[in-house]
Amino acid sequence: MSEKKYFAHETAVIDENCHIGEGVKIWHFSHIMSNSTIGDGCNIGQNVVISPEVVLGKNVKVQNNVSIYTGVSCDDDVFLGPSMVFTNITNPRSAVNRRSQYEKTHVGKGATIGANATIVCGHDIGEYAFIGAGAVVTKTVEPYALVVGNPSRQIGWMSEYGHRLEFDKNGEAICPESGEKYILEDNKVRKI
Repeated sequence: MSEKKYFAHETAVIDENCHIGEGVKIWHFSHIMSNSTIGDGCNIGQNVVISPEVVLGKNVKVQNNVSIYTGVSCDDDVFLGPSMVFTNITNPRSAVNRRSQYEKTHVGKGATIGANATIVCGHDIGEYAFIGAGAVVTKTVEPYALVVGNPSRQIGWMSEYGHRLEFDKNGEAICPESGEKYILEDNKVRKI
């Protein structure tokens, strides 16, 4: 039997048939369910549930009390804030089994989802998007978008470093920390 290359606190529950990458840390009272995949370098906070068939890329940070349900996939470098939650059924009823109707949600590379946010299933989050604390996402979020509120609405754009971008009259912006340049064309942002 090969030596595991990740850390799991003694109170964590890890079901069979999980793929857990190198350098992963799984903290107190978390449950990693069967057939889930956790990429290298992820940090899984305390009291986290990762349901079957969830896929997390490399270096995903999952803060305490997060629920990630079947149908969710996250690319590399995603941040999931404390107590945020994904859903996977749009019309749940206790007495009606809808396991065959789980909807998918994909979170793009480098995206941040703030504390206590809710992501309603079937709505993807674009790369480097920033979901404010407590937001309720009820529609797809564009790459680099900054969204807040309930229901969430876009109020701006973010850099890959997590700074709000201010565009000039030519539709160009510079990240104050990295110096990277961005352009806004047809209500979409891209790094140049």
